[in-house]
Amino acid sequence: MPASARGALLASVPPRATEPIRATWASALKPEPLGPGAILLSWKPGRDGGMDVTAHLGLAATTVLLATWPSLHGNWTPVVHPTLHEVTGLHAALTIATDALHLANHLSAD
Repeated sequence: MPASARGALLASVPPRATEPIRATWASALKPEPLGPGAILLSWKPGRDGGMDVTAHLGLAATTVLLATWPSLHGNWTPVVHPTLHEVTGLHAALTIATDALHLANHLSAD
């Protein structure tokens, strides 16, 4: 991780925790505005020598706190991966459901 990095904007979350999570390093940590479905991981040193990691999720109208993991040590991937993978899947499913609802409403109006 570059010394200037204070966070990472996730590009993709693979299905297996053993695969790397692709991300773009972020030097500024303003979580607003994140695009819908975007996840920003940020971290700062914790009290016991670990890292306090936070994830923010972009929604259509706002950015929300998704999760916090205090005092992580070493490789964080096995800890943060399940939450990140599930949330990206849920966001994709909700996007499809929303699009289907808009289409159904459009078709019923005709």
